[in-house]
Amino acid sequence: MNKIYKIYLSGKELGTSKLEKGDAPMGVAFGKLDFIVKNYGYSQIRNYCIKNEIELTMDYPKDKMISTMTLNELKVVNEDGIEIKGVGNQITGMDSEEYEIAIFGISYPFYEEEFPHHVKTYNEMFKE
Repeated sequence: MNKIYKIYLSGKELGTSKLEKGDAPMGVAFGKLDFIVKNYGYSQIRNYCIKNEIELTMDYPKDKMISTMTLNELKVVNEDGIEIKGVGNQITGMDSEEYEIAIFGISYPFYEEEFPHHVKTYNEMFKE
């Protein structure tokens, strides 16, 4: 199950993610964010948030580490062109490591259809 999701910010393609991690009961999918533009990162994300009055949950300029609140103009689209909608999404990371995208509150049954592997992993935690 290696779906690639396209990530758009304000209509421009930002990058991709496999959304390889999840929290099935909470309807959360998250994963590494691979930017299209090589040096995209802390400065661009911070400038976007300041310009668009988006609150930051974490901002450490010295370490170039940042975490955003919900980015309303951040769209995640699956390989069939369907947007993965939740109640919120955010980007977290730092330039010297990696960035991650998270989508919170994806509704069922869509979550189970789109991320059956996350549901299976969760259910297997309770098997003996």
